[in-house]
Amino acid sequence: MSYPDALYLGDKGEITGRLHLADTAPPDLLIGGRTRVHYLATGASTGGQYGLYRWEMGAEPSGGGPHFHRTFSESFFVLNGTVSLYNGESWASGSPGDFLHVPPGGIHAFRNSDGPATMLVLFAPGAPREGYFEELAEIVASGRQLSEEEWTDLYGRHDQYMV
Repeated sequence: MSYPDALYLGDKGEITGRLHLADTAPPDLLIGGRTRVHYLATGASTGGQYGLYRWEMGAEPSGGGPHFHRTFSESFFVLNGTVSLYNGESWASGSPGDFLHVPPGGIHAFRNSDGPATMLVLFAPGAPREGYFEELAEIVASGRQLSEEEWTDLYGRHDQYMV
């Protein structure tokens, strides 16, 4: 393994860092009043290198069912609470500090079965996941019921394949 091709070719570096203070930033998205999503670094803001999101789940169980992606990996890092993590074969209770990495094509899922929990979710390379999250939030907020074909279309547009 070697380093990738240089993305920055300047000699002196630049002041471009962005500090995100957790205590002062409201969530970027609420999904059904149960899940607060913070867009820490979107695929667009990182030039497509990765997307990083803080996923705060409330007391009511929530999470995604078993699925896979074709174009990006997904990783989960538990910050607090307990997150049930599925690696495609079995479920495990993830505690603070636990980490699950799933390469493209890997079946995975997550759920907060035991109360409030927070995790970081990393997509690499960066994908426009915000559109998917925002569609889900709109569906939940409106109470709209999707047909199986509509769900398949939604998932297909966002590289999400349910199993």
